[in-house]
Amino acid sequence: MARRPLRSRLLQPLQGILTVGVTFGVTVSLAMVVAVVVAAGVAVGSLTAGALPAWAAFSGVDYTLTNQNEQDFSGQDLANTSFAGAAGRHADFSGANLHGAILTQAAFPEARFVGADLSGVLMDKVDFSGADFSGADLRGVIASGSNFSGATVTNADFSDALIDRADQRQLCREAEGTHPITGADTRLSLGC
Repeated sequence: MARRPLRSRLLQPLQGILTVGVTFGVTVSLAMVVAVVVAAGVAVGSLTAGALPAWAAFSGVDYTLTNQNEQDFSGQDLANTSFAGAAGRHADFSGANLHGAILTQAAFPEARFVGADLSGVLMDKVDFSGADFSGADLRGVIASGSNFSGATVTNADFSDALIDRADQRQLCREAEGTHPITGADTRLSLGC
């Protein structure tokens, strides 16, 4: 029996939510769906006392749809935190651990992610224009539909990242260096 693509397996649980919204004429954004799913996961997780698999339990702070402009998150442990739909212009995440975080449909123009661990982050449809990812670990991120115009990626590691072809080409024009921890060549990790 053929396995369905990963994307359809991941989106199937959301299909019912989106169908209900369309049926009743309600506009549902992905950020709203993520917020509902995260809230439901927290509620179910507290009722089942850890009976859910580790990937289903939400363990971070919820900054969904909040204003985090100019905030300093440098050096903080923000693993598995949700910033879905958040605004974070000029926010500083330098050296922060954001492993597994959700940044879907957020806006982080001119934010600093210098040396941050962004591995495994869901960052689709995010505005990263002018952001600084120098030395950041972006292994395995899903960044489809995001905007990286003017972003700095010196010494960053994008191994196994899912990035739109246009963004990849644009980032390759300026990419250089080697990630200080993983040893990955930035240009090679981007597929330049």
